[in-house]
Amino acid sequence: MRLASVALAAALIAAPFVVAPARAASTASVAWAAVASDADMAQQFSRAKAENKPVLLYWGATWCPPCNQLKATLFNRADFIEQSKSFVAVGLDGDAPGAQKLGERFKVRGYPTLILFTPAGQEITRLPGEADAPQVVKLLQLGLAGGRPIKAVLTDAQANKKLSANEWRLLAFYSWETDYDQLINAKDKGAVLSRLAQAAEATAPEAALRLTLKALATEGTPLKPDAALLARVRAVLANPAQSRAMMDVLVNEAPDLVRNLTPDAGAARTALAADFEPALKRLEQDASLSRADRLGALRARVELARIDQPKTDVSAKLPAALQQEARDAAQRAHREITDGYERQAVVTEAAYLLTRASLWKDSDELLKSAIARSHSPYYLMSQLGSNARKQGHKAEALRWYEEAFNKSEGPATRLQWGAGYFSALVELAPEDAARIEKAASQLFSEAAGDPSAFYERSERSLKRVAEQLTAWNKDGSKAAVIGRLKTQLDGVCGKLDAAETKARAACGKLLKA
Repeated sequence: MRLASVALAAALIAAPFVVAPARAASTASVAWAAVASDADMAQQFSRAKAENKPVLLYWGATWCPPCNQLKATLFNRADFIEQSKSFVAVGLDGDAPGAQKLGERFKVRGYPTLILFTPAGQEITRLPGEADAPQVVKLLQLGLAGGRPIKAVLTDAQANKKLSANEWRLLAFYSWETDYDQLINAKDKGAVLSRLAQAAEATAPEAALRLTLKALATEGTPLKPDAALLARVRAVLANPAQSRAMMDVLVNEAPDLVRNLTPDAGAARTALAADFEPALKRLEQDASLSRADRLGALRARVELARIDQPKTDVSAKLPAALQQEARDAAQRAHREITDGYERQAVVTEAAYLLTRASLWKDSDELLKSAIARSHSPYYLMSQLGSNARKQGHKAEALRWYEEAFNKSEGPATRLQWGAGYFSALVELAPEDAARIEKAASQLFSEAAGDPSAFYERSERSLKRVAEQLTAWNKDGSKAAVIGRLKTQLDGVCGKLDAAETKARAACGKLLKA
């Protein structure tokens, strides 16, 4: 199937995979078709067949910081809006009535996920949410120019069949983190990526490099840190163009890359972390990157500075100058941002950066000052709860988690935020049986009114609550509470449509023991 012009395809095959300069925001917009059911999706795939266009599915949520990042940096780009004329743009909000059921069908879990489908519904590629906007535009061009399902491409690659450079690039930039066992078993990811990297070397060296870095960052990677591999990573760090092209891997995976390349703490690890410093500083100052990505580069520097200290240490020892950089960057971002979508993405990133720099008071003050201007303040409230929880401030943590739950909106979001509040209750106030029962009962009541409650993210939220209830009652002392909740849940299960066999089974398993 040919979904783009021959000229475009030829240009992409010939062109190196470089990051385009930022494009100005457009006053136009993408014509997203909102879907909430299988029937809605069938209608969009029928439209795609009639127009001979692929389908781009965007799965997201109002509160999600990376989703807001896409809205602030990708969906408003003039080139992306123009590109959207070549595909059927479908938006799936995680809080729509049938969204979680659709999420289970398409194996989308983490927000955001972007999937390009053929009109027949086969995945051409699944795009990484952490890639910056120009990379996503380029990847979509590759998918539009080729159109072969990613599963078929991977099968050919593993069978040592010849792939084009573009197909190797699509494999290299495929969102392996949100694959959810679609193409490969998660435990095999490191081995598969390392084999693909070797096979891609002759045809697509840049794709091979990215695959190598992704394999290196994977837990249990089969790649051994020999001198050649260390030299290759150091060469990427020293090369501004290559480090920019691999920005998302270097920024998000910096600690894992350093740990896997230098398994033991000591001089070798310190030296490699020092080699990351100038590359990360360049990215931090790169005006072509979004504010969130630049803050991410600074956060990577902080993580490397504390790499051999306990991850949960709330008072990590860091250079005072680095702490001040974190403080200044967070304040500057908060002061300069005017776009609401960008604020949701950047303030949450900045607040987390401050906690990793052991600047807890600064993080709290930033979040509190941003609450009134956030379209989803409950996300910031839950971050405040997390900050308090990590510092051992139990009452304050519970207050923020409860307020976040009370202010949360949307059925899937409320179940997720409610499960977070419930988890904090069981951990921080296990003696408060009345409060715990009330929270669980409220969640089961809300599940009764949500047609997607026993699918995907919502099902996992309810399962988490049920597991914690069972653990809370491990000595049998809360049997009366559990009995009342089980009776309530049995009523919820009994009212589910008989045709919803999957949902009925999932509901029935909760509190079964």
